[in-house]
Amino acid sequence: MRYVALLRGVNIGGRTLRMAELRECLEACGFRGVATVAQSGNVLFEASAAAAAARAQIERALTERFEYPARAHVVSLSRLRKIVAACPYADDDPAFHAYVVFVQGAGAAALAGAAGELDEGEALSAGAGVVYWRCRRGRSLDSPFAKLLAKAPQRERHTTRNARTLQRILAAAS
Repeated sequence: MRYVALLRGVNIGGRTLRMAELRECLEACGFRGVATVAQSGNVLFEASAAAAAARAQIERALTERFEYPARAHVVSLSRLRKIVAACPYADDDPAFHAYVVFVQGAGAAALAGAAGELDEGEALSAGAGVVYWRCRRGRSLDSPFAKLLAKAPQRERHTTRNARTLQRILAAAS
């Protein structure tokens, strides 16, 4: 099956992973067709294992090789297509960004519900394992929802991707 691994915390906050080394690490795990998209921890690959098993294998390998507590969200390409198609927010609005927050476990609705008051124009919608998020450009780090995402324990259970990045991943997989 063809998957994408969305790695949390890659090439931000002083943690730098070279994409060539990342590819080598996943190839050493036995994954096939490994390719990175952008420089932010998006890895396409093929595996016979289920998504949860692939995620566990990736997290172990990255933690061992790069010496950091790796977190990954592994999603089949067919599921990623559905997630992107279901996004209720336009990704071409010049005033706003559309994001998808991938949440480990069944916590997407709870995360969206915990947001409290949002900025003007900011919006959330829970989906299956994701929270769709629209925020004003320039506010993705300091809006009320962004601040919630930065707090423990949420920050360890999610990774966020811009809708345009997800489109690039799907295009690269075609």
